[in-house]
This record gives sequence, structure tokens and C-alpha cells, in this order.
Amino acid sequence: MESGGDSLLRARCRAFSQSPTFSDLDSSLDGDCNLRGNGNNNITSNGKIEVEHVISKKLQLKRKAEFLKGDLMRQFDSQVNDFMDSLIEESASLEPAPVSAVFSPPLSDKERSKLRHFRPPHGQGKHFVSRRSLLDELFEVNHIRTIYHMFIALLILFILSTLVVDFIDEGRLVLDFDLLVYAFGQLPLVVCTWICMFLSVLLVPYTLFHQWSQTQSGSFRHPRLCSLLFGSVFLLYQALGLGFLPTYVVVTNGLPPASRFIIILEQVRLMMKVHSFVRENVPKVLAWAKEKNSPSPVLPQVSQYLYFLFAPTLIYRDKYPRNPAIRWGYVASKFLQVLGSLFYAYYVFVRLCIPQFHSTSLQLFDPRAMVLCVFNSILPGVLVLFLAFFAFLHCWLNAFAEMLRFADRMFYKDWWNSTSFANYYRTWNVVVHDWLYYYVYRDFLWISEKRFRAAAMLFVFTVSAVVHEYILAVCFGFFYPVLFCLFMCFGMMFNFILHDQRKGPIWNIIMWTSLFLGQGVIICLYSQEWYAQRYCPLEEPSFFELLKPRSWSCHRGLMSDPGRL
Repeated sequence: MESGGDSLLRARCRAFSQSPTFSDLDSSLDGDCNLRGNGNNNITSNGKIEVEHVISKKLQLKRKAEFLKGDLMRQFDSQVNDFMDSLIEESASLEPAPVSAVFSPPLSDKERSKLRHFRPPHGQGKHFVSRRSLLDELFEVNHIRTIYHMFIALLILFILSTLVVDFIDEGRLVLDFDLLVYAFGQLPLVVCTWICMFLSVLLVPYTLFHQWSQTQSGSFRHPRLCSLLFGSVFLLYQALGLGFLPTYVVVTNGLPPASRFIIILEQVRLMMKVHSFVRENVPKVLAWAKEKNSPSPVLPQVSQYLYFLFAPTLIYRDKYPRNPAIRWGYVASKFLQVLGSLFYAYYVFVRLCIPQFHSTSLQLFDPRAMVLCVFNSILPGVLVLFLAFFAFLHCWLNAFAEMLRFADRMFYKDWWNSTSFANYYRTWNVVVHDWLYYYVYRDFLWISEKRFRAAAMLFVFTVSAVVHEYILAVCFGFFYPVLFCLFMCFGMMFNFILHDQRKGPIWNIIMWTSLFLGQGVIICLYSQEWYAQRYCPLEEPSFFELLKPRSWSCHRGLMSDPGRL
């Protein structure tokens, strides 16, 4: 005859076996039932069962189920948000597909004239939405964060190796960071130059635009003549005020490389921002002057223009999506990561570049030595590429975005998954790509009446290559168009060979292999030319000698100062 506790336990087992539960819960309860059926292991001496064990097990599994449910919902919500963001971006960038000339009659002169004077309506450009940077999301995954930890471990090893070697050579710890001190020399002059550039950008273009907008109200008899006058003054300011003067200061004062990069990169950034501000607001004033649907045009305020000058984007909008609060801890962490990346690059050059090129740069041209130089430069080149991407495109831009509560953090996409160079160019630096796409590619198509898409793409590559080569030539102090040739030759070729129809892992491997080789070529050739310029100086070089790479003729017998960096 069964006891009351025994019958109660059997009833619980039957109820649990008939209800849909988790497998862990079913197995645990089935185990309890089997134990009870096989013996009296869970029965006390007075005939009572240990129900507390079953109840606690049930509560634990219930909490586990609730945790799994919450984690599943968070992952689902994240995927839905990513899908909606990509859907919004793709729908915003869709353009009406051009009808093939085979199925449409040729345009008349009148229609072609209308197309020539057509301007894309304001608001069809880039749409800004609130979204996080991709690395911020990926770093929440432990497997991805481990890769970040591996790079930190490599930095620690670089530091230890440098300290140990210096201690062996000098008999003491050397912590002077002479390369950083040299590279960032004359900082007061850099700061003063940047302040002058920024104040001129803040005052001159904004004032010119406001003065020009008043000439379009109808009170002036010749608005087109006024537009020509103000446009000429604006272009003169772009060419002299922002183009020539900062470069003149850099060259005449002999600034070191890192200080030159600060001024020249800011020069290019401000010129691109000023162009975007004018390009986005001039069509609105012209549309108002044509329709006169309000007493006066809606002009941007100074605060909006000032916000745009600091915002991490090159596309002007009157308003951007904003976050509700500033996370100052996040800002501090990003600036610390920028500082860490700077020291990382310092140790990469000290341990991997300078020891190699102190010797190889003094040799005459040798194919074997050149091949070894390129392959030995791949590792430092790739590390510098990763550090530049992480420090600037992720940390620096996110820090300023957080301080300005700028919500659209898509400064880059998953360029590392690219299977084509066309996709790599679009995803590596979204900030610059957007500017080139909307203000160079699309405007070229508008001017050419959408007839020369290949020429528009070639023009974009040419502009990008010329600007990159200008930056390197001014900052390094010599003309050696390695990057220009890589852009215009291999870049254009790979853009058509490795196009978007190439899918699969093998194409991603090919993309990475060519990218690694390109970085090795850049580091090798520019480093050799850097040392050749210092080992083989020319007293009064002619114009042709300035264009000829010094590393082609420099050898050990012409060395003047082997101790220089």
C-alpha cells in the first residue's frame, strides 16, 4: 500500500511528463520519478519526500529559461535593427535606372537642354539614421574581443623587446621616445596654423554665402553677375586661403612629418566641408528665388554651420540624428585607444622599419633585395593599416561623435569581408566615399547628362589618387608617385576585375593578398626614398631632379649622415 507522499510524487511525475517543458526539466523530473520507482532513496524515515529538491531544480531551470529568452530576444532585436538600417540606407541610395538607348528614342535638343539644367532635388542625398559603429557591436562578442586582446599582447611584446634591447645596448632603460618627439615637432606653430584655418573657414564661406543669397532676392538687377562674382571670390579663397597658405607654412618652416600630416589633413577636410556646405545650400536658395514661396529663403544658422565643421561627416545637413546624452567614459576610452595606437605605431617603426631600412636603403638597386624589402615590409605595412583604421575611423571619429551626440556612427562598413575591390572602396572609409559619390560622381553624371558613367568613375579615381599623392608629397617632403600609380593602375584594374559579381571565400583571399602586397610596396618604396633623401642631399636640384626619385641613384658612397632618421 502506497503512502500519501508516494502517490503525490507519482501524480507530479505524470503531470510533468504530459506537459511541454524543457528537456533538462523533463530529464530531471524523470530521474526523480525513476529514483522513486526504484527505491526509497529520496524518502525520509517518517515517509515524507524531499520536495524542496524538485522545487529548487524547477526554479533554477525556470530562471535559465528566462535568461535564454531574454538573450534570444536581444539578438533578434539587434538583427532586426541592422536589417532595417541597411534597408533604409539602400532605399535612400536607389536611383532611377536609366532606360537603355535601344528601347528609348534619342533625346531632342529641348529635352537635352532641360536635362542639362536639371538639379537633383535637395534631400535625395545621404540619409542619416541613428546607428552604432560596427566594431562597437562586434566587440561585445567575446571571440572578436579576443582578437583585440591579441593585438594588445603584441604591443606589450613590442614594448618589452624595445626596452630589453635598449637596456642591453645602453646599460639602462631608454624612455625618451625620440622618434615621437621628432615627428610631432613645432606643435605651437601647428596649433596656430590650425586656428587660423578654422577661423577663416568659419567666417569667410558663411559670410560669402549669406551675402550672395541676398543678391538672389530680386532687388539686384543682375543676379547672375553677382553669382559669378561671389563664386570667383569663393574659389579664390579655396585656392589661396585654404589651398596655398597652409602648404606654404608647412614647406617654408620645415615641419616634421606628423606635424605636416595634421595641417594638410585638416586642410583637405575643411576644403571638403566648405564645398559640401555651399553645394547643399546654393540649390535651396536658387529654388526659392525661382518659386518665391516665402518672404525669404531658409538659411542655415551659424550654430548649424559650426556644428557641421566639428561633426564627423563631410555631408552637410541642417539637422542630424542626435543621442540623448554624452557618455564621457566612452569618450575617454576612445581617446586612450588613439594614444595607445600612436605608441603602437611608434614601436612598429622602431622595431620593424628603422632597423631594416638603415641598411637596405644604402644599397644600389637589386631585384633580390627589392623583393626581400617588399615582403619584409608587409607586416609593418599591415599593422600600420590596421592602426590607422582603428585609431582614426573608429576611435577618433566615435569620440567626436559622442561629444557632439552625433548618432549616425557608420564611418565604415565590414570592409574586411569584401570579395571585390569595388566593395572595399565603398566600405573602407564611408565618410570620404559619401563625399566622392555625391559631389564628384553624381555631379559629373549630372553635368554629362548621365552619358559617361565610366568616365565619371575614372574621374573619381583620379581625384582620389591626386589628393592622396598631394598629401604624401607635402608631408614627406618629396615627390614619389607610388600611391598614385597603385591607385590609377592596379586600383582601376582590380576595380573592374574584382567587381561585385565576384563572390566566395577565394575572392576575399585574393583581395587580402593584393592588399598585403600593396602595403608592403608602399612601406618599402617610401621608406627607401625617405632615407635616400637624407643620405644623398642635392645642393641646388633642378626641377627634373626634384621629380626623379633619389633612391634610384643613391648608394653607400654618397652617404652624408648615417645617423639621421
